Amino acid sequence: MMTPQKPLGSGFNAASTTLDVIRGVDLTGKLAIVTGGYAGLGLEAARTLASAGARVVVPARDVSRARDAIAGVGGGIEVRPMDLTDPASIDAFARGIAQSGLALHVLVNSAGIMASPMLERDRRGNELQFSTNHLGHFQLTLRLWPALLRAKGARVVSVSSMGHHLSDICWDDIHFERRPYDGWIAYGQSKTANVLFAAELDRRGRAQGVRAFSLHPGGIVTGLAKHIPVERLKAMGNLDADGEPVIDPGRDMKSIPQGAATHVWCAVSSMLDGKGGVFCANSDIAEVETRGPDEANGHYGVAPYAIHAPSAQRLWALSEAATGARLPSHAPASPRLR
Repeated sequence: MMTPQKPLGSGFNAASTTLDVIRGVDLTGKLAIVTGGYAGLGLEAARTLASAGARVVVPARDVSRARDAIAGVGGGIEVRPMDLTDPASIDAFARGIAQSGLALHVLVNSAGIMASPMLERDRRGNELQFSTNHLGHFQLTLRLWPALLRAKGARVVSVSSMGHHLSDICWDDIHFERRPYDGWIAYGQSKTANVLFAAELDRRGRAQGVRAFSLHPGGIVTGLAKHIPVERLKAMGNLDADGEPVIDPGRDMKSIPQGAATHVWCAVSSMLDGKGGVFCANSDIAEVETRGPDEANGHYGVAPYAIHAPSAQRLWALSEAATGARLPSHAPASPRLR
């Protein structure tokens, strides 16, 4: 049964933090994987899950850097090598988990890049933002499928953003082979892909106990913004005159613990038991946004094209072709939506 795309009345809001969301939750004996879990929002999500008793695995391209980053946040987090733009590296990491016999209860696909100013491609020729933000996570999730099934109730959390409003997927030229490259448009379509992926993953996995969610964390200045000049961040109001992040949750400008709260809520909230396939914000399910940017004054729900079932199915087929990853043949999809 599809979950309605409308708020539940969770009791949380834009100012809620990871501490608020995790309070009273016991994850002892549970395994979580958090991509990007050594910096910014991913690190906060990993730390919070570990604080509740979970064993957390963080895949990282630079293992020593990642270990240094998590050294001061407490125990329960381990780092293993993986590069989201390298198919062989993804397979090797996932194989280690899948063949271990471990059950994977939570997968948070949080790693990403934003607004790369120059067109870059992965080794398969795919545009790098689409590759890192979507295709790498698609391949990783499907390779981890045996471990997710063993949990008999797993959640996959796809970290998107309101940046998905910047662009639907340009199906005729996803990888900028014919149109001029625009880093923000590339970022936008990769974030739309995150939402569509969660919707279709949930449709295919719900009968087997795998539920999926996508989310907007909020406007947080982290290392993800490294390609945006400081003066532009000041002009946009994200940084104050001294270069410090502006914290104003009412305007979607959050601290890292506030931003990662929705990651954690999607991963652990009992309110989401039996639910999935929805886009979340401010630790609740978001509304569908039908207004344009001017009318919405910068505060959006999820764009209709990002939860369009035929588009989600189209993206799935495209992603299978691009990565070679498929769900096991003995794991049939739910009936096709019409």
